[in-house]
Amino acid sequence: MAEAKLFELNNGTMKVNVSNYGCIITSLSVPDRDGKLADVVLGFDTLEPYLKGASPYFGCIVGRVANRIKEGKFTLNGVEYSLPINKPPNSLHGGHKGFDKVIWEVAEYKQGENPSITFKYHSHDGEEGFPGDVLITATYTLVSKTTMRLDMEAVPENKPTPISLAQHTYWNLAGHDSGNVLDHTIQIWARHITPVDQNTVPTGEIMSVEGTPFNFITENKIGSRIHDVGNGYDHNYVLNCGDEKLGLKHAAKLKDPASSRTLNLWTNAPGVQFYTANYLNGIVGKGGAVYGKQSGVCLETQGFPNAINQSNFPSIVVQPGEKYKHSMLFEFSAE
Repeated sequence: MAEAKLFELNNGTMKVNVSNYGCIITSLSVPDRDGKLADVVLGFDTLEPYLKGASPYFGCIVGRVANRIKEGKFTLNGVEYSLPINKPPNSLHGGHKGFDKVIWEVAEYKQGENPSITFKYHSHDGEEGFPGDVLITATYTLVSKTTMRLDMEAVPENKPTPISLAQHTYWNLAGHDSGNVLDHTIQIWARHITPVDQNTVPTGEIMSVEGTPFNFITENKIGSRIHDVGNGYDHNYVLNCGDEKLGLKHAAKLKDPASSRTLNLWTNAPGVQFYTANYLNGIVGKGGAVYGKQSGVCLETQGFPNAINQSNFPSIVVQPGEKYKHSMLFEFSAE
């Protein structure tokens, strides 16, 4: 069995550590307005806690299907499939051993001005209950001084299957060890969300954010209305009003006013899960930092949650020989 290792992508301005275990970003350092570097992702100093299952999906790629599948069941071409119920009563992020908990093959690793690493994984028919063999690749590239790109592709080999990958980094632009993110501002280019039931599964409705605490069409503090949404934000936003660049839609802009560090996120996925780390409860991370509730924010671009069971959501079924393509552009600046 291949060994879990760490690899560095470094272009002299930003530095990213990523593992072949779960394609996990364990650290990502970018400068603030004074050029001061800080590691802006939550995680652990070594791979051991990840391997031991101590991580609440810090920094990984999740799949075969990100987010929740209601009651772990779906029917495809008349066949009913049952998946592990790893977040009762639902199946979450690919099951007990999703793509975040396997060792990927390192297909290519390039240093230099635009360093990159490509990981490959072969997911077998029946793995975690999903149909068909699928070949997946994920490439992280530092495309400019302060921009990282992630390109994910998947090709089913012999059966139609649902595929929806997501990158699950917890961001704190003030630095991973700097407390909660309630003073960060966020803008999300979405006029609608997919509201959820009591088990965080979309009801099938597509709801306008107008006049609700979910409205981030204009920039606003994350903490400004978070107490009006129960435990915090954990909702899928329908990306439908951003401008485009390189064939990708503007999904979100996250900013830490104290350091001016800003993340502009672009994607070709139809949705983004805005999650404010509501379930973090004092995990001890890098350098002894304690990660409490809402000490990070996830912006997981994705197919809509439970889309396999909702005919009015964009389909996540990919046919054999077709190619699933999902790209994300993480553009950092200090505004």
